[in-house]
Amino acid sequence: MKIDLTGKIALVTGASGGIGRGVATELGRHGAKVAVNYLNSGQGAAETVADIEALGGMARAFRADVTDIGAIDRMIAEIEEAFGGTVDILVNNAGHLVQRLANAEMTEELYAKVMDVNMKSAVFVSKAVLKGMKASGGGRIVNMTSIAAHNGGGPGASIYAASKAAVMAYTKGLAKEVAGDGILVNAISPGFIGGTAFHATFTPDAARQATVQGIPLRREGTPGDVAGAALYLVSELSAYVTGETIEINGGMFMR
Repeated sequence: MKIDLTGKIALVTGASGGIGRGVATELGRHGAKVAVNYLNSGQGAAETVADIEALGGMARAFRADVTDIGAIDRMIAEIEEAFGGTVDILVNNAGHLVQRLANAEMTEELYAKVMDVNMKSAVFVSKAVLKGMKASGGGRIVNMTSIAAHNGGGPGASIYAASKAAVMAYTKGLAKEVAGDGILVNAISPGFIGGTAFHATFTPDAARQATVQGIPLRREGTPGDVAGAALYLVSELSAYVTGETIEINGGMFMR
């Protein structure tokens, strides 16, 4: 079966690099009009757009802080005007560890930042596209969780892990709520994915090498590995799948 997303409007949050860029590019490769969301890296977002256009696809970059409800609503209005329709596919990829910090030193400010960028963003960007999806008869939402939701994360990452576990539970609840509207909601749980700012920032080389040795497939994942799962979840191949979480970790964690 050929996957053809022609005519679909897709929004990928946090798509200026890494997994977000990989997902956005894959959706664009298969015909979707892609809204590339970013906050700080305008250059990265422009590169994602350029990658999609080089494949013959259509894309535009949209700057918005997806922890700000007003900014989310403005972005959705801009996307609808630019592409002439409502969002059919949403990939809530924006997320961040922000900072490794032990619970004994946790501040309310850091707690709020981590929960907002990972959980609040998924909730309120989803809310912003639901009206359009319901009016058009259906849609796809893919939330990005993490292997940390299962194992508690690495040192100083317990709040990040908790926020990703919340995303996983939210995925199930939202899937039940909107199933009758033809909207499928699923999640992807990446393991150790290389080529991302996350590990470049937070994972020392020694820890990286040790982690890879513990992965049955003996390699880091790539943004393309995650993008393949996202493509499946937004296509007709997954027409009877909702409320699920797909683990992309090379066998590092098996349920």
